[in-house]
Amino acid sequence: MVEVYRQEEDMMILVYAQWCVNNDLDPVELYAKAYPEQVANDRLARGLELTVPKEEAGDITDDTLLGVLTMFGNDDLGMVVSEAIEIRERNKRR
Repeated sequence: MVEVYRQEEDMMILVYAQWCVNNDLDPVELYAKAYPEQVANDRLARGLELTVPKEEAGDITDDTLLGVLTMFGNDDLGMVVSEAIEIRERNKRR
């Protein structure tokens, strides 16, 4: 049971990391804004190793990522991601 949860959590990390790559954002930097007390996150580093260039990746919608983060209780990271989305949308309108 614990192993299944860990695998699902790893998938959430990969979705987050790939969404960042797809949106030209640094996943480590965003994560550090959400969780400044965590110096390094080995699981995020492993997830980054599995990402592909955005040209090769499938689309990950903002809502999909926010839903996955919420499902795993990553509310702080969800807030930082929401801020990044707002900034991106504001910049599109310029």
